[in-house]
Amino acid sequence: MSTEFLPATQSSAGRTSTTAEPATDPARFEADALVVFLSTDGIGQGAAASLDQATSGLLHQLIKQGDLTGKPCECVSLFAPMGLACQQLLVVGVGATAELNAGLLYRAAATAARQLASRPRQRIGFLAEGSWTNEQLEQAVAGGAVGMVGQDLYRAEKRQHPFSATVWLGAPVEVVRRGKLIADGVNLARRLVNLPPDDLYPETFAEEAATIAGRVGLEIEIWDQPRLERERCRALLAVARGSARPPRLVLLHYRGSGHSDTRPDLALVGKGVTFDSGGLSLKPSEGMVAMKCDMAGAATVLGAMSAIAELGLKVNVIGLMGMVENLVSGKAYKLGDVLTARNGKTIEVHNTDAEGRLVLADVLCYAVDREVDYIIDLATLTGACVVALGMDVVGLFSNHEEWSEKVLSAAKTCGEPIWPMPMFDEYNELLKSDLADVKNIGGRWGGAITAAKFLENFVNETAWVHLDIAGPAFAESSKPHQEGGGSGAMVRTLVETALQLK
Repeated sequence: MSTEFLPATQSSAGRTSTTAEPATDPARFEADALVVFLSTDGIGQGAAASLDQATSGLLHQLIKQGDLTGKPCECVSLFAPMGLACQQLLVVGVGATAELNAGLLYRAAATAARQLASRPRQRIGFLAEGSWTNEQLEQAVAGGAVGMVGQDLYRAEKRQHPFSATVWLGAPVEVVRRGKLIADGVNLARRLVNLPPDDLYPETFAEEAATIAGRVGLEIEIWDQPRLERERCRALLAVARGSARPPRLVLLHYRGSGHSDTRPDLALVGKGVTFDSGGLSLKPSEGMVAMKCDMAGAATVLGAMSAIAELGLKVNVIGLMGMVENLVSGKAYKLGDVLTARNGKTIEVHNTDAEGRLVLADVLCYAVDREVDYIIDLATLTGACVVALGMDVVGLFSNHEEWSEKVLSAAKTCGEPIWPMPMFDEYNELLKSDLADVKNIGGRWGGAITAAKFLENFVNETAWVHLDIAGPAFAESSKPHQEGGGSGAMVRTLVETALQLK
């Protein structure tokens, strides 16, 4: 089977160039556009000051007039500015210097790139500030490389036009390289989420993963339905039963620690429901139209594994992606069914639209069997988490405080919003079944928490974090810094977490 129909992007075939020029005079830099970052504190002594001097005080005058404020992500274009070799100067705000962080720089660079990518351009320059940390610069580079890529995979007339070349002036080459590789992982996840379900389904996702693995040097295993049956993945298989397209489990192995012990330090587990109709607990049409995004957890894992391999991190990581379609047919699993997961736990089905946790149950069991030190799973799991935290914040659930803090720290470092949620034992009462070990839903209240408590049944004592990405994984509309559709949320956090483990 071929995957040639899957649209290529800059994160796979035909990549754009992102480079660094540490010692270039920005005033003499020839480009279609040059981006400079401005704080609300004024011009200061950095790149903006250099350009202000080259333009005989133009920036200072515009600030005085109130035309430039430096407010976060505010963009002002100056065309053919006197004293500069670039055709356009784009000034983007980053807020107060004291409050500057990696997340803000990511959004500011992405906002600038999105604005400039509205028409084809050849060469774009970004001015790095010497006061930024390497971590901040890395995320700014990533933001710029993500912002120029759109979701218009099937449009004859594109809305976004990736730059032929992006140059970061005054930036270390290695930091720029890392930022671009992280962006490639984010853009890969975005593209997969944006693909329609008739093009991306369990088999084609697995083939795409094999293509990526071959390019970046990951080892890959793909379990087909007979193998899944032999491995006792009966909960996952039950969800897949209603579809004519068979399930897959994709396993990616990265061994970067250099130690003789090749056991994984970290398992990344992704929910991969390539389309979710709700099964017999059928969703209404308005709730189903975007359900191609229900494989965002798996896409995030694939994007992160690709970046981890290309960055050459000194850690052993396994990526596990359970891929199914949840559809309706005479073979579909039913309410009242009792399923037996890989670890022998029995599950009474009270809602076939609570299918992602059933897929994850078996995959988590396998991660435990591999004797990993740490697990992170990611899933567009519950609408309840969106109700609790909104569309932009990821919910974090964990059985291990120290591991939870590590993941929270990684998210803060790269600027992705995340919030820890309670995991009190009292929530287990809502999952009790008279017939089986556990029910697959806990009722109306605390739905995101009871979903996490359900997953906790399949991780034993392994340090585990569950990330509910139901809100941030898919944007229904565009924002200044973000194209609508798949967002690639949490790819950066996963990479940073693996980096901190090395």
